[in-house]
Amino acid sequence: MPEWLVEQGIGEERAVLIDQGEIAAARVIWDEPWRAGAVAEARLLSRIPGTRRAAVRLPDGSEALGEGFDPGLTEGRAVMVRITRAAIAEKGRAKLPQVRPAAPGEAPRAAPALLEELAAGPYPVRQVPVPGRAFADVGWDDLVAEALTGEVAFAGGNLIVSPTPAMTLIDIDGPPPLPALALAAVPAIAAALMRLDVGGSVGIDFPSLPEKVQRRAVDEALAAALADAGWQGERTGMNGFGFVQLVSRLERPSLAARFARAPAAAAARRLLRTAERVAEPGALLLTAHPAVRRAMRTEWEAELARRTGRVLRWQEDAGLALSAAFAQAIAA
Repeated sequence: MPEWLVEQGIGEERAVLIDQGEIAAARVIWDEPWRAGAVAEARLLSRIPGTRRAAVRLPDGSEALGEGFDPGLTEGRAVMVRITRAAIAEKGRAKLPQVRPAAPGEAPRAAPALLEELAAGPYPVRQVPVPGRAFADVGWDDLVAEALTGEVAFAGGNLIVSPTPAMTLIDIDGPPPLPALALAAVPAIAAALMRLDVGGSVGIDFPSLPEKVQRRAVDEALAAALADAGWQGERTGMNGFGFVQLVSRLERPSLAARFARAPAAAAARRLLRTAERVAEPGALLLTAHPAVRRAMRTEWEAELARRTGRVLRWQEDAGLALSAAFAQAIAA
């Protein structure tokens, strides 16, 4: 039976669904102030005339957009809301959190922790220690590499996963024959959607296939692969240019979106995990690009020192790639 493994990292909760020794799905939560499932008392800021949509101000002063509000509510009124989608960072801006009116009688509460959220699902959940081998043995580092680069290899080609403000785009790259390439990409696409936790609108750019029978074969294979992977949503058939669109519920950024839109913060969290796994005795030397050092929060460093019982040292190297940060033990 599949099983969720959860690591409580520093600045990051992460989980992988293991099925037959491989990662079938993954989930990462950073310390977003408002995540899906949270309930809070907000203030109605403004309404969109003629609709049930409105902007609200959350208790920390941030704003959110919502729908389903009683047209009789006036601006400035208090209203209990449930967060349905976390904020999603984009280049130069962010999509605001989305909310709906809470059910009658609901009280303010934080979003469920990852362990709690997964425990409500159909699979067992087990917390594992960060210094252990559980994540490494099932390919966590390979998954992180996919999220960092957006490249997913499959037999016969590669997928290029690119988060954009409008949707996540998946391009298929590989040699002809094109009908065989398109079919070979299908199971990799279904797996990547689950492994990288991709939701919302997804555009898949298959190779252009001139024959309707070829396009129909890809449509049927994609439908079967998505169903087998447990993906839920709607999809279009392939058009004459090879384009397919998928739409599913979007509650949080995908792994690819997190890493692409906050690369230094992602690298800092990855470095923390690496440092926590160093087994040799001594002080911890963290070597990283200056941008990674700037992204490292003081409370994260304090927690790393507490968990490891070590003194921390830093070495900045502007010649290192953000993803190349590493940790090692040195004489104290």
